[in-house]
Amino acid sequence: MRTKKQWFLLILKIVLVLIVLTLAGIYFFRDTLLQQALDKVKHKFNTEYNSDFHIGSAHFLGITGVELENIHLVPHQSDTLLSVQKIRTEVSLMQLLTGEVQLNNLEMQNGFIQLVKNENGRNFDVFLKKDSKEESSDEKRNYAKLANRILTKVLNLVPSEMNLENLSLRIDDMGKKVSFHMNDLKLADHQLNTQIKVTTNTFSQNWNIKGYANPRDKKADLVFASADTSKIQVPYIDEKFGLKSSFNKIRLKLDNLDMTFGKLHIDGVASIENFTINHPKIAKKDVVIQNAQFDYRFLLGSDFIAIDSTSTAQLNKIKVKPYLEYNTEEDTIYKLKLNIDKMKAQDFITSLPNGLFSHFTGMVAEGEFDYKLNFQFNKNKPHKLVFDSKFNKNNLRIVKYGEANLEKLNSEFTYRAIENGVPQRPVFVGSSNPNFTPLELISPYLKHAVLTNEDPSFMRHRGFISEAFKQSIAKNIRTKKFSRGASTISMQLVKNVFLTREKTLSRKLEEILLVYILENNRISSKERMLEVYFNVIEWGPNVYGIGEAAEFYFQKKPIDLNLNECLFLASIVPKPKKFMYQFNDEGFQKPYAEKNQRFIKNLMLRRALITSDDTIGQSIPIYVSGRARSLLRIKKVQDTIAIDSSASSINEFDF
Repeated sequence: MRTKKQWFLLILKIVLVLIVLTLAGIYFFRDTLLQQALDKVKHKFNTEYNSDFHIGSAHFLGITGVELENIHLVPHQSDTLLSVQKIRTEVSLMQLLTGEVQLNNLEMQNGFIQLVKNENGRNFDVFLKKDSKEESSDEKRNYAKLANRILTKVLNLVPSEMNLENLSLRIDDMGKKVSFHMNDLKLADHQLNTQIKVTTNTFSQNWNIKGYANPRDKKADLVFASADTSKIQVPYIDEKFGLKSSFNKIRLKLDNLDMTFGKLHIDGVASIENFTINHPKIAKKDVVIQNAQFDYRFLLGSDFIAIDSTSTAQLNKIKVKPYLEYNTEEDTIYKLKLNIDKMKAQDFITSLPNGLFSHFTGMVAEGEFDYKLNFQFNKNKPHKLVFDSKFNKNNLRIVKYGEANLEKLNSEFTYRAIENGVPQRPVFVGSSNPNFTPLELISPYLKHAVLTNEDPSFMRHRGFISEAFKQSIAKNIRTKKFSRGASTISMQLVKNVFLTREKTLSRKLEEILLVYILENNRISSKERMLEVYFNVIEWGPNVYGIGEAAEFYFQKKPIDLNLNECLFLASIVPKPKKFMYQFNDEGFQKPYAEKNQRFIKNLMLRRALITSDDTIGQSIPIYVSGRARSLLRIKKVQDTIAIDSSASSINEFDF
């Protein structure tokens, strides 16, 4: 009779024999099993992705090696997506059994991946459709697990050893073509080295990619640089979006990718040297960032994605500690915090990107400052938006102005509006100009009406209205477009006198900085700023300043304008060249225009800027008698009748 030990040894022998027989069966029939697996893949491509997947031959090399030849992937009725002559790789048997496949060695020869968009559609659309299981799932997405799963799969597909020969990535977007061709790419002993030839419709150059890459330890330190003497030009986007960009060198470093306690940590460094961009929506000329570096730490949890506050972004000498978070735990919340520690004002000015702040060139400043921003937006509670901006200065003052000399507001100067890049006629802001009107000679009605309509708190604020700015941000986020601004009279003044009317990022950023300097350094009084504003803004086609406007519309001096005339002038400030559309073919204002002016008047009454006595006798419709009348689309006969019927009440006009 067998003992327990003997029975155990017998069972163990049987199990070992079965394993050996199974492995032997797999080994001897592995090519058949491989072919069956490939047949399943072909069937899936055909049924689920409407594509033909073809492999000329497939067989094992040794125990773990696999060789595939003449691989083609062609979506039905579309261009070939992938074609490779030969692929060799090694896969561990244990990894195949566990499902965690890692490529240990990869060789590829003579092939291409081709992404095509033409009048028939895109040859890769079928691979972008969402999984039906994913669409029907009600389970809340776990950002950390999802990102970790995707990144792990991607890194596992990067071989620890690699040799690629004569491979290309081709992109053809409605004739906009770009090709990335590698003659030879090697990854050995964790060192990556390759040269890529980039060819587009507009240029051709060679790139070098070198550095450390260890996909198993999830670490990398790669440098992209030009193999020629020129800078690397970024392809495709110049033809697609008109955005020209280039750089000397980019460094991408991954130090850590770790999942612990349900949170995913991604740490590393990204830097760029001499980055140049050019686009008409950004600036009129090249914008150059000499040195920029981002020491990042991404943190992902089950219901949030964040850039941790230990991250640091550096632009030349400007160092910013950012914190960004997207959180869906209860409501959808966006958070942004920026912190600039105390730094020299001159270091800040000299660190600004060349070409983006051209009006600051040559500016010299003394003192120091620090800055903090706290922004929070709750998508489900937009009215609770948080926008807290704090700028603390220490002995900060402007010693020398750049191109935009803000001091000129305090003296006489010549103003020239810029329309579509073309300077308009000169307007002298000073007493020698007969149309120049000092603030005290402008009707109080007009001052109050314009301030009410454009900037009610102008005399109190420091260039910006925080509440209006909050509402502007909230609306722009809700509508997902720039549908509302928060412009103040200070901003309009700076834009008119020192900048152009071009709609570029550069102009807007310069406007914000110049307004802050103007208002917070008491360079000019509020009264003088308002006086200059009234004398330089456009009030109609080729009409600049209130002196010209009062004559152009009503043949009056600014001090003689009545309440209704002032309400009309205040209403056209946002769109002065379209004033004529307020009137019908009889020369009277349309109902919507009268309603708008009543709204301004009622606001003035509520704020005690005027009294009910001021409105007495103001019910008569305004009559445009100056040169502006020739721009109204009035029927001649009806115009004559209108004049005759109004003659008794407006006999002061000379017809």
